[in-house]
Amino acid sequence: MKTKIEIIVSQVVVISILSMNAYSQESKLNSLLLGDAVPSFEARTSQGTIKFPGDFYGKWKIILSHPADFTPVCATEMLSFALAYDEFKALNCELIGLSVDSYSSHLQWIQSLESITYKGQSGIKIRFPIISDQNMVIAQQLGMIHPNAVSTRTIRAVIIVDTEDRVSALLYYPEKTGRNVDEIKRLLIALQVSDRYAVETPSEWQPGDDVILGSPQSEKELKKHEKSEEKGNINCLDWYLCYRKL
Repeated sequence: MKTKIEIIVSQVVVISILSMNAYSQESKLNSLLLGDAVPSFEARTSQGTIKFPGDFYGKWKIILSHPADFTPVCATEMLSFALAYDEFKALNCELIGLSVDSYSSHLQWIQSLESITYKGQSGIKIRFPIISDQNMVIAQQLGMIHPNAVSTRTIRAVIIVDTEDRVSALLYYPEKTGRNVDEIKRLLIALQVSDRYAVETPSEWQPGDDVILGSPQSEKELKKHEKSEEKGNINCLDWYLCYRKL
């Protein structure tokens, strides 16, 4: 039976080999991967021209593509993100929409959206910019065109970019399924917590819940965990699975 240290060593070796093999395969499938520096671009939006990511220096960014203006699922998404806009701002995060529709289409659609009473609320304002990417150049750079899903339009993509302008999370949704704004906000908070405290978040984690420590990668780290548990600073379900409070 392997010891804890032997397990740690074997895991590190296997992960390293798999990472090298997986990268060559994944790079053929996606134009944008986790950890990549986000492409820089200049774009016309519903709020004027933006330079990305420069105009959002020091902030988290979420780019949200949608298949088309004046469509029902997209309308509910834009309105839901609009209602949560202040919550994202409080998290130092800017929202940016994108589709291949024209600039004038965006303006007309926003006017329509702002006239709708949604979830009992009227007078909702779309306060984040929506990029007009008619030639699909930006969408292609960001991996938002999936020909086998929607051939001539952007899919429902969510790209979370950190303050260092690197891709922290990628989510893709089918055309007929709307995104969950609360889940995207939860994911953003989890990413920020992990960055700030060098911890990880477990399944079903919600803000305020205990976080977990990364599994020990050396005998020194293993002993450190054991001492922390003895002092009551962490709670370990096993040697590789330890919780702590923030």
